[in-house]
Amino acid sequence: MPAESLPGPAVGGAVVYASDLARLIDFYAGVAALTTVRRDTEFAQLRAGDFELVLHQIPEHIAATFELADPPQRREDSAIKLVFAVPSIASARARAASLGGGVDAPDREWRFDGWTVCDGHDPEGNVIQLRQAA
Repeated sequence: MPAESLPGPAVGGAVVYASDLARLIDFYAGVAALTTVRRDTEFAQLRAGDFELVLHQIPEHIAATFELADPPQRREDSAIKLVFAVPSIASARARAASLGGGVDAPDREWRFDGWTVCDGHDPEGNVIQLRQAA
């Protein structure tokens, strides 16, 4: 998409470095309903409302220095957790599993500030949290 046709600037967002850019694009589009507004071989810009997620391909020479587990292992020691509101955690759980990630079982859900909340991970082990209006 040409830059002049992009929607206005995002109010907030995050950048995630990806070993498999296409796989993460599919995951976040399928689970968090983010729309790809711009994409090339090195990055993708995804949006939902005022939130922007930029996925940036890790250069090959750096990606070759580590290996991701299959199935992915959660990076529980990360200082960042991405949070997405979804219409249904149950539906997102099924989509996450089909796209190489995972969302904890219903017995691991909790309530917080008017939301039902559950943690999960993307196909590369990055921790996410899903929130559904309670």
